[in-house]
Amino acid sequence: MQNLDYGIIGNCRSAALISKTGSLDWCCLPEFDSSSVFAKILDDEKGGSFEFLVDDSYKISQKYDDDTCILLTSFAAGENVFEIRDFMPRYYKESGGYNSPPDIIRYIKHVSGKPEFRVKYNPKLEYGAFKTFTHIKDNFIVSITQEGAYDTLFMYTSFDNKAVLNQEKITLSQDGFFLVSYHEKVLNPTTDKVYLELNRTKVYWLNWVDKTPKYKKYNDEIMRSALTLKLLSYDKSGAVLAAATTSLPETIGEVRNWDYRFCWIRDASMVIKVVSEMGHKNIAKRYLQFIIDLIPDKDEKLQIMYGINKEKMLTEKILDHLNGYENSKPVRIGNAAYEQKQNDIYGILMDVIHEQLVKFSTDIENTEELWSITKGIVWVVDKHWKEADKGIWEFRTEERHFTFSKVLCWVAIDKALKVARVLGKISKIKKWEVIEKEIRNDILTNAWNEEVGAFTQSYGSKDMDASVLLMEPYGFIDARDEKYVSTVKAIERELSYEGLMYRYKNKDDFGLPSSSFTICTFWFINALYKIGERKKAISLFEQLLSYSNHLGLFSEDIDFKTKRLLGNFPQAYSHLALIETATNLSRLTEEEELIEAINLT
Repeated sequence: MQNLDYGIIGNCRSAALISKTGSLDWCCLPEFDSSSVFAKILDDEKGGSFEFLVDDSYKISQKYDDDTCILLTSFAAGENVFEIRDFMPRYYKESGGYNSPPDIIRYIKHVSGKPEFRVKYNPKLEYGAFKTFTHIKDNFIVSITQEGAYDTLFMYTSFDNKAVLNQEKITLSQDGFFLVSYHEKVLNPTTDKVYLELNRTKVYWLNWVDKTPKYKKYNDEIMRSALTLKLLSYDKSGAVLAAATTSLPETIGEVRNWDYRFCWIRDASMVIKVVSEMGHKNIAKRYLQFIIDLIPDKDEKLQIMYGINKEKMLTEKILDHLNGYENSKPVRIGNAAYEQKQNDIYGILMDVIHEQLVKFSTDIENTEELWSITKGIVWVVDKHWKEADKGIWEFRTEERHFTFSKVLCWVAIDKALKVARVLGKISKIKKWEVIEKEIRNDILTNAWNEEVGAFTQSYGSKDMDASVLLMEPYGFIDARDEKYVSTVKAIERELSYEGLMYRYKNKDDFGLPSSSFTICTFWFINALYKIGERKKAISLFEQLLSYSNHLGLFSEDIDFKTKRLLGNFPQAYSHLALIETATNLSRLTEEEELIEAINLT
């Protein structure tokens, strides 16, 4: 059984996945959503990879260099030891801005002895749709396509090019490197220059972490999640990706395989809120500018998702030639969900706008544009909140009056009112208060099911839905309100399986899932903490942390029975929820220690 035992490296332009044995199995260049140059994760034969082959005497271990996104894979056979330091360069330029080339650097550190390895360098450009030809030139190795879309990839190394391509044995006696680039280099790289790139990149990440608060509990897990969210941000436009991959299945052998290399307004806004609360306001500013640029007309409705370069058409296409992860077809690029209507995105976006205006009101740019967006959001919500939609889980058939969508419509007006008060827009406040009360009363009347004793998935339904747990964090209801406590208990009864949560159990387009949507379990743990079940919350949280991969990374889903990671990876949604939950429980621990100290005195 394969698990998603991968580390992610990246530079806020693209990313790559490296397996726990050091195999580069996924990368798209020059950007996140470009076609793949390595995609073994989606097809062992046709996908392409870049591997280090050693004999069975070597023990392989892997970790991140502390507080960085530099991945260390160690190969040890007695005294014969070497290490691969994988990274994508990112650091400040003296002229301003960042140096983030479409490069993958694999720095080979000689540790001791005379370790031996062979290299399997097998790129497959353009998703491996046609044959890739690889040739040795004077100073580099070049790979090229001759059919389909034209593409090239360059590889530079300190080792003998012919020995590398022929998979000949290499005996290591000093440090060396491999540099894979989308572009031909003007100046040939050297080991010294690559070592400098390594250290500049290390300093960048150490500085980034230094700006992040430290936590008494779960600090390592919070930092790794924060770094992962940073890796899923795209500097050029301010977009934030849902995940770095496409078509990793929610369930092995089924068809829930989607392309997540896009910017969902909901996911991205939640990420931005969490990261900005940790003090990284530049990422928030870039994202808000991304939103401003997407809304040129005051009455233009938001799509639920966009391309990372602000594309609005994300046409879905199936790559029939790829077998898929563990033969789980189809492999998709693009995502037809961009055409769906989901009314919750307005509330989530308004929540972020409010937070930024309140936190950074003295220095935030584009205040006037954000006020225009705020008024536009209220106009759209007022006009459409009574309509059914596809909901947070993107049902591809039936539209319903989903409770979560209605609550987030209320959030949109509630946060817009708070923004109006901050900016002193008195005339809007009276008008918007009427809308806020109308939506609130509608939810309280129609979402509560007396027979079930809970707020349910949709109006008139008896079905439970994990998203309803967010009614409290978004301020719609108090955590100790009897109806919220009762809802949490009902959701636990109906949707919990050995401490993992279903999103919902009622029939959808694909049948009952066999995997848990990871973020839902974090939501449930947070809800337990809020209603006072603190010991249970801590126990479930630490159990959930144990299901991460060897590097502390989470995908979208966890199989209920085997606990293996499934779905696209790493998943921004999962890591933002981990941070929220860990920071809550970290504060809880401090409170308990204070109470205990008071009791002792």
